[in-house]
Amino acid sequence: MEQEFHRIKRLPPYVFAEVNALKAEARARGEDIIDFGMGNPDQPPPPHVVTKLVETINDPRAHRYSTSRGIPGLRKAVAAYYGRRFGVDLDPEREIIVTLGSKEGLANLAQAITSPGDIVLVPNPSYPIHAFGFIIAGGAIRHLPVGPDFDLMEQLERAVRHSIPKPLAVVLNHPANPTAETVGLDFYQAVVDFCRHHGIYVISDLAYAEVYFDDRPPPSILQVPGAREIAVEFTSLSKTYSMPGWRVGFCSGNAKLIAALARVKSYVDYGAFTPVQVAATAALNGPQDCVEEMRQRYKSRRDVLIAGLAAAGWQVPCPPATMFAWAPVPPAFAAAGSLEFSKLLLKEAKVAVSPGVGFGEYGEGHLRLALVENEQRIRQALRNIKAFLKTAGAAPGADPDAAGARKLAS
Repeated sequence: MEQEFHRIKRLPPYVFAEVNALKAEARARGEDIIDFGMGNPDQPPPPHVVTKLVETINDPRAHRYSTSRGIPGLRKAVAAYYGRRFGVDLDPEREIIVTLGSKEGLANLAQAITSPGDIVLVPNPSYPIHAFGFIIAGGAIRHLPVGPDFDLMEQLERAVRHSIPKPLAVVLNHPANPTAETVGLDFYQAVVDFCRHHGIYVISDLAYAEVYFDDRPPPSILQVPGAREIAVEFTSLSKTYSMPGWRVGFCSGNAKLIAALARVKSYVDYGAFTPVQVAATAALNGPQDCVEEMRQRYKSRRDVLIAGLAAAGWQVPCPPATMFAWAPVPPAFAAAGSLEFSKLLLKEAKVAVSPGVGFGEYGEGHLRLALVENEQRIRQALRNIKAFLKTAGAAPGADPDAAGARKLAS
């Protein structure tokens, strides 16, 4: 039967589903697939966080409905985090709300503020919910191309100049998923000045604030004077404390947007399970050596992956942040595109990755590799990739067009 639901018709087929299906079929055949596809941390949360969860679960009073805005102690812990990390003083009552992960929070905010036909500016490539949260809500998306060939501030100015009606909001994500691009506080200053002048909201996704590998911690847009007049920021415990399945995130900043999000959430959820929120409070308020250990773990994996790919003849930029490498498709396979090459990697090298086109049209020509396997597994993947590229004739010095064509035809 032809699809008749308007919102569903606006969602294209999920590109990652094809690779995921092939991965599942391979594993069903008993093949050992090394999975760099999903940004799904492989380590458990810090022990003191798990201990607090168990302790709270054993309290008979902890199993009732929670509160949609988040328990007061957790909102205060978020405010304390912003104070010590960014020097930003937030009101936990008016400027902070707890969400069921930042993904759900962004989708609910889109429902709260978007009217049919509203224009929202979204980087491309980007994490899918950044665009599709607003598409589901009935908005219209104007893409801002990002990458080494584009100046994001120029793209923002151009989009506003040529948009009718004026855009409602712009979404930012730095450190970026999937590209791992970072920005400084001067960039946020320029964005805030521009968007305040034009009356445009800014929605910042800072999920990878603590996953960085040099001595320059990523800034928050809320550090910019005047930012809270127009901006909110989403953060999450998923990557920082290896808690993706717990679904705990936060939205902080502009009180008007926070109130709108709170209004929608009051109708659609009762908040995260109270013991999860109590344990999340322990994560933010407790010892933070686990965060540095997380950083060093991903840095070590990154270094092994990037050096190993280079040794195999595949030159990939070294990401300064996030848990991802944004890898250009090898020249021998450029004509095939990211989806076909990712399927080929799965078939021939037993390595699963995310095709760049799944993050938007400007992601074509790239793959996203997540650092979610241990170093031993990464080295095994590198051996498999090196052997595959050599067999395909895609090693340095080979005719790239001929090599790719031969392998894709086989």
